[in-house]
Amino acid sequence: MVYFNWNFYCGFSRRPLYNFHLMFSNNKLILNSILAFSFLSLAIAYFIQYILGHEPCNLCLIERIPYFASLILISLIFLINKFEKLIASIVLLFFIFGSVVSFYHVGIEQGFFSESLVCDLDSSNVSMSKEDLLKKLQNKTPISCKDVTFRFFKLSLATINTVISILLSGIMIKVIKNYGKN
Repeated sequence: MVYFNWNFYCGFSRRPLYNFHLMFSNNKLILNSILAFSFLSLAIAYFIQYILGHEPCNLCLIERIPYFASLILISLIFLINKFEKLIASIVLLFFIFGSVVSFYHVGIEQGFFSESLVCDLDSSNVSMSKEDLLKKLQNKTPISCKDVTFRFFKLSLATINTVISILLSGIMIKVIKNYGKN
């Protein structure tokens, strides 16, 4: 009669979950992942803009700010090794800001909100002559915030960015809580 230990079968199934829990409690790994994800997100945004030729609106450009900030601030955490919790809190605020701006952008795309002055930052309050206005319109067509020029799985990039920014905000809350435990 052959005896099989129950731990032999179940030990393999519990181990990955335990390792995932350890991985999620390791702040350096999480911050490195966010750093890599921010770099990848910006690379994709610039690929869509410059290679595929889809011009971003002003809100799309503003939505990139949290990713730039996370690149700088998370790198700063690794360089100075001080004030980690404060810098992580600032990164959290940037991602919350990004989720609010992205949600507002989705609302404009869906018609829930009207376009604000942010969507037309290129226009100035200075009165222009007819010729200057005509030259400006001929040189560059303004990109409206409500027009979706690129979709991925039938979702606009603003919709995807809303979900990602909310998830990254939650992850940063976990990072800040982990600093309290250490």
